[in-house]
Amino acid sequence: MLAQSGYSQSTHGRPALGPTRRPPPVTAHSLDGTIEMIGASMVFPRNAEIFGESEPAEYLYKVVSGAVRTYKILSDGRRQIGGFYLAGEVFGLENGDEHSLSAEAVSETRVLVVKRSALFALAERDSEIARQMWALTSHELHRLQNHVLALVKTAKERVVGFLLEMAKRAPSGNRVELPMSRQDIADYLGLTIETVSRTLTQLESTAAIALPNARCFELRDRGALGRLRG
Repeated sequence: MLAQSGYSQSTHGRPALGPTRRPPPVTAHSLDGTIEMIGASMVFPRNAEIFGESEPAEYLYKVVSGAVRTYKILSDGRRQIGGFYLAGEVFGLENGDEHSLSAEAVSETRVLVVKRSALFALAERDSEIARQMWALTSHELHRLQNHVLALVKTAKERVVGFLLEMAKRAPSGNRVELPMSRQDIADYLGLTIETVSRTLTQLESTAAIALPNARCFELRDRGALGRLRG
């Protein structure tokens, strides 16, 4: 796979470029299949940086296992998390030539890394790859818009919305294992960790959810949560 992609593995957070090669022909008309075919596999330990804010946006990334968070450190030192990416999801999309946020591994994470220029070249030759890249970009924009809108809701509405979002993205019945900490959740929702913990306890007291431990929740009453989402 690395020979096909023209990449070598690196353990320092960046793929090392090998000889320039022409991208292989695409026959499956699948963006996921293309990334898996020409992407370089890399492993990042917990909290390791994958890319930094303002660095050149030369690569696109797909999570194979683990989880990734994107974030920005604000002028007052607070951290605002922009999004979480789970297994099977693609991140690193930008509308410019630089990353607007930093990205790091939430836990030990394996990703596939592919040059944006290689994907763009394939998209020019394959209309289905181009359509899927457009759909991926549209989905990411929609996710960002929903996140911005969520930040004006009440604390309870934000927490409930997050729980339902995670249950939808990681379908495993009503029990959901969370890779991120409550501090991560707080920084994503624009709340304090105390507010997140208090809200979760309130939801548990109404039997809407159960909290087996700090990194897991169970949905007990989806209808009630839907009404609380706002």
